[in-house]
Amino acid sequence: MIDRTGLAEFLRRRRESLQPEDVGLPRGPRRRTSGLRREEVAALCHMSADYYARMERERGPHPSEQMIVSLAQGLHLSLDERDHLFRLAGHTPPPRGADGEHIGPGLLRVLDRLDDTPAEIVTELGETLRQTPLGVALTGGTTAFSGPARSIGYRWFTDPATRMLYAPEDHEFLSRMFVSGLRGVATLRGPGSRAAHYADLLLARSEEFRRAWDAHEVGIRPQEVKHFVHPEVGALELTCQTLLDPQQSHLLLVYTAVPGTESHEKLRLLSVIGAQTLR
Repeated sequence: MIDRTGLAEFLRRRRESLQPEDVGLPRGPRRRTSGLRREEVAALCHMSADYYARMERERGPHPSEQMIVSLAQGLHLSLDERDHLFRLAGHTPPPRGADGEHIGPGLLRVLDRLDDTPAEIVTELGETLRQTPLGVALTGGTTAFSGPARSIGYRWFTDPATRMLYAPEDHEFLSRMFVSGLRGVATLRGPGSRAAHYADLLLARSEEFRRAWDAHEVGIRPQEVKHFVHPEVGALELTCQTLLDPQQSHLLLVYTAVPGTESHEKLRLLSVIGAQTLR
């Protein structure tokens, strides 16, 4: 059963404890509000300001589980805080672990400060959970995919357009790397895991995947330097740095170019072009 008073108080306290810079928002010169405004929280949580305000006033409909997921992520809650929020709203908290998609507040705080850098947070299966604007400009809005296609390793073998973003000379290595990575996760998580399901789907759909799978290669790691072929700015040589959240098995990938290089200048151009010409 929903605890409307507890839910309202918890939301209000969490909102008041956050500052705009904590969530990647500008402070503004005339700000008097202690913490975030209700409309700012509503925007972060992808809901109307009126809906959010009614929850803080102990009114409105019973929030759905998806609404609570959005609230927990928008308010940068820890896993313990997320679970508490679910219980206040009368729902059972989602399971924790590798299949969970709740991004830890630490990773979100880092991502929020990378507005001038291509970056993304992904699962161990290469499913994009969050991107910076320049990340969208670089690789497209990869959070929009659904089902198995959310995984770049799955798209690599089923959607030819995925390969167009990467230099042809790297395709063979990337095929081996994606298969090796999927095999490792499927072995780690077990036969009933999402990784094992993706492997079964790809074995049925892709001859190239079957050949690579039969090679039983493991431990092929991503190369630090990645070669992109962007439809607007052309070839880009970017270094990828990775930060791991071991609790959720999420990865923060940050792409940078060496200052003074052609790729560095192209990244600056891409920040101006933005994602307006991408699908």
